[in-house]
Amino acid sequence: MRILAIDCSAGPASCAILDDGKITSSAYVNVKLTHSQTLLPMVKNTLDTALLKFDDIDAFAISNGPGSFTGIRIGISAVKGLAAPENKPCIPVSTLLATAYSHLGFDGIVCSVMDARCNQVYGALFKVKDGIVTRLTEDRAVMVSEMEAEIKKFPYQKIIISGDGADLFSHFADNNKNVTIAKEPVKYQTACGVALATCECEAVSPDELKPFYLRLPQAERELKAKGERN
Repeated sequence: MRILAIDCSAGPASCAILDDGKITSSAYVNVKLTHSQTLLPMVKNTLDTALLKFDDIDAFAISNGPGSFTGIRIGISAVKGLAAPENKPCIPVSTLLATAYSHLGFDGIVCSVMDARCNQVYGALFKVKDGIVTRLTEDRAVMVSEMEAEIKKFPYQKIIISGDGADLFSHFADNNKNVTIAKEPVKYQTACGVALATCECEAVSPDELKPFYLRLPQAERELKAKGERN
């Protein structure tokens, strides 16, 4: 089965092709262009490199959240557009789970975090051993201090903090010898992680594919707060 995976949940954008469990082609872009400019040309180039066409793809995978509201919407819309003509299956993947799958060679605990602003992160903990990922917590929005307190519950385990919110924990990592910040090129969530994580995710139809938000977009939160004040 060939799966075309996409991630544009934060600043970087990437795509990858998984062919019977093996990554055969991938691309990653982290430049100051919008995902609407970079995503589809990158997808086409990745297919061309693998000598494939859109018709050769059996399913599409996308990190559907948590993450940037705009980025998630662009990714979801792109996958819907690619899958809808032939009603091909779509596989929504948690961005935090995909981040953990970027560390299959690591034995320990992966702390997947995305910057949620205001000293908060979207985060989850996963145990990785012998290439097997086990979820320890659900995806949720928490304060950085709360996530640090959770990590401290594992003082004898190696812990790697990964995702676009990892740098928020730099000082914490400096003061805890068992904790490290992930390095490039696996510091940020990628489509390769999305592709590999599809092994534990269920496919849906293009119409059923939806974003997964842990909290309302800022505009909606402000509108709700204004309504409550009135």
